[in-house]
Amino acid sequence: MAEIRLNKIIADAGVASRRAADQLITEGRVTVDGDVIKELGKRFDPEISEIKVDGESLQTNKSKTYLAFHKPAGVISTMADPEGRKNLGDYFKDRKDRLYHVGRLDKDSEGLILLTNDGELAHRATHPSYGLEKRYLVEVEGEFSKQISDQLLAGVRLEDGLARAVKVSHIRAVTRNHHWVEITIHEGRYHIIRRLIEALGLKVIRLIRLDFGPVSLGDMKPGRHRVLNTQELTNLFTLLHIKQ
Repeated sequence: MAEIRLNKIIADAGVASRRAADQLITEGRVTVDGDVIKELGKRFDPEISEIKVDGESLQTNKSKTYLAFHKPAGVISTMADPEGRKNLGDYFKDRKDRLYHVGRLDKDSEGLILLTNDGELAHRATHPSYGLEKRYLVEVEGEFSKQISDQLLAGVRLEDGLARAVKVSHIRAVTRNHHWVEITIHEGRYHIIRRLIEALGLKVIRLIRLDFGPVSLGDMKPGRHRVLNTQELTNLFTLLHIKQ
């Protein structure tokens, strides 16, 4: 195998993004064949060199894993939980590859979440500079008017700054005070959809993520997962400027 930049080897192993890997290197937390490496840009062959981060050997990935998972409500977006709460890792206990979730959904929300052992993709997919769109189906309590829709598109001032939707569609009204709407955003701030809705005097009853960038939930049932197809990966890599 050809020699590869050390930060890419670390990212490919799912430990951190390339930028975060550079920091690990400069902090002296990476060794190659027992020698501490602090110089950036060094290249090694992961097939013949023993590479460790914080004393733990890397499990270099000869193959990458990219999964779409339908997170049920009541499951927290972590791969483990010291308090014993239901988490993403409970659904992937039998897998040998070390998976990381891409972004989060809060415990009460459901829908699409991506999992991968590709640290570079995980970092870029959640970085605000790449602005991947996420589409949500939201069940709302309260009167959802055109004025509310316009406000979401224009922007709402929250405690951590202005936030806005890029698309809003009214799907149907169950009653005057019970609506289903679709909201698309670029952002990934904590509880952003819930906070947007509540800031306008409405309440979120149910929140389902339908799309993450070019990947869609489709008709996948809660608790199930699938491998991303070639077209999804091509589109995702293109949007994130990752060379295949």
